[in-house]
Amino acid sequence: MPLPAEVLGMLAFTLLAFWGIALWALTRTLRQESRKVEILKHQDRMDTYSPRALADLREWIENNPDDPLADRARERYNECVDVLTQTDRHFYDWSDAEIERLERL
Repeated sequence: MPLPAEVLGMLAFTLLAFWGIALWALTRTLRQESRKVEILKHQDRMDTYSPRALADLREWIENNPDDPLADRARERYNECVDVLTQTDRHFYDWSDAEIERLERL
């Protein structure tokens, strides 16, 4: 007994949606990794946080100074600030003004 057209349509949609999203995600990831490799060919270090993520990390450090992970977070924050101020090419979209405003903790 053949499957109804609605079932076949839903199956086709599901497969296309799954594989479409999977291929898009794979392509995007490979492009990002290729960009990272290109940056690392020109310099030995690369920024590890986006502007928003670094701001969130700084806020967390300031709000949780006694947390057992605060020292480790501070090291990561300072490392990213050092990389941003010492390198020319960045993975994330950092403006010169944003980088100039950064301070080590």
